[in-house]
Amino acid sequence: MSPLKYSTTFICAVFIAIRAASEVNIVGEVGGRVSFRPTSINPPVSSIIWKHKNSIGPVVKATEWDEDDGFNTPNQRFKGITTLDKETGEITITNLNIEHSGLYTIDINSKEQEQIFYLEVLAALPKPEIKIEKIEINPNAVYLICEYSETIIWKNSAGETLKGSPQSPKGELLKVEKQGNPEVFYTCTLKNAVRESTSDPVYERDLFEESGPWWIVLIVLFLILIAAPIFVLLYKFWPRFHKIVYNNLKGKPCIGAILDRLDGNKKNEDKPCEERTAKSTNEEMKQDKDRPNETLLNEGGKESPN
Repeated sequence: MSPLKYSTTFICAVFIAIRAASEVNIVGEVGGRVSFRPTSINPPVSSIIWKHKNSIGPVVKATEWDEDDGFNTPNQRFKGITTLDKETGEITITNLNIEHSGLYTIDINSKEQEQIFYLEVLAALPKPEIKIEKIEINPNAVYLICEYSETIIWKNSAGETLKGSPQSPKGELLKVEKQGNPEVFYTCTLKNAVRESTSDPVYERDLFEESGPWWIVLIVLFLILIAAPIFVLLYKFWPRFHKIVYNNLKGKPCIGAILDRLDGNKKNEDKPCEERTAKSTNEEMKQDKDRPNETLLNEGGKESPN
């Protein structure tokens, strides 16, 4: 290669390196704020102008200052949201929107500086919501779905990062299985170049239907199957037990009817429970009414005086 070609290649490489060093990339978010400034500013300074060029319009003045007229924000796009520090040349833009994206340059003392700034304004990150999708063939597992275009980070309550799968048309889904701990939870975090936004936690107790321990059901069934026959045997063949049960339960709705059937009393069998209960109650009331009129006998079998 000739010396001329070497020289040309070297000059191009230096130019590219200088240009790359003079470019500054800034990322903001809709509704947020950004600030940027030149690396250095050499006094004396009599004027500063920041210019902006986006992809759809001409170059406009974002803000300016000079020692005679002071500060001015001529373009409506930047009015009321842009400030300029005349000492450092720093520009601050608040309440950003997508239109503020683009190329920014600065003129100092009417001379354009080499340093250029690229601002990208991203859409505001929403607070993600996790959707739940049941798996019919596996009641002990569910899919958690986070339907967003940004980078998605899944985590559990232990702080572990979990790997999701792509979800069409956008987002990710995460398959989680029942751990047996209702306090276990999962979150979905969205991340862009500016910040992160995390969903409310989804707890295991809200993902799976809780069922009582199977052994409780077995105990209840066992007691019913064993206790019922024992009760019947005691009622039919132990007179004292029979008397206590009958005297205390014969007036209870429907229970009295069951006791009558166990006693082989078919007299009231076709009557409704309520009617039999009412009759039994009336009989008790009649007996209580007649009791004061009964003759009290003393130990010798004689009537005791009233």
